[in-house]
Amino acid sequence: MKILIAEDDPSSRELLERTLIRWGYEVVAASDGVEAWEALQGPDAPRLAVLDWMMPRMDGIEVCRRVRETPETANLYIILLTAKPSKEDMVTGLDAGANDYVTKPFDRAELRARVRVGARMVDLQESLNARIRELEDALAHVKQLQGILPICCYCKKIRGDADFWQQVEAYISSHSAAQFSHAICPDCFETVVRPELEQAVLEHESAS
Repeated sequence: MKILIAEDDPSSRELLERTLIRWGYEVVAASDGVEAWEALQGPDAPRLAVLDWMMPRMDGIEVCRRVRETPETANLYIILLTAKPSKEDMVTGLDAGANDYVTKPFDRAELRARVRVGARMVDLQESLNARIRELEDALAHVKQLQGILPICCYCKKIRGDADFWQQVEAYISSHSAAQFSHAICPDCFETVVRPELEQAVLEHESAS
């Protein structure tokens, strides 16, 4: 998984980058908020970001706000790095759009656990998006019958395009995904089939 890290302190940025690479992640590094925002543009942008709160040009809070306001980046999972430990500051960060936070200097075990949670959330979101696209594609190919269908009162044929009359099953098959298997309902068996069978038996007995 590709992860964006944004940290203006070179030593902290290098430590964070090496740590994430050691854990098997691909890292995109930025030295301030503007670089971080630019790195999030495009189809192959990281889906998870670790952002320092205090950065020049654009801080982590502003990056969070822009991410949530932009449809293309709105699903980005953001972990905010901050040296501000108060609950008020945490609430500010979460309100701005961060999904999680880690206090500085970060504990590696804690950071790893929170990154893993974020990675799982990203995977679940991508899986859900893929399933939604599959369902949308399936719905786009579903043929639906709607409107008024002219049907003959006697033979029950349906008038389709260009005044062409078709049997009901032929019309429905050509205008929907429905398929037919033929059977005989109880009423038709009693009123049509049984008399025919009885007549056939009588004719056979007479012939013999």
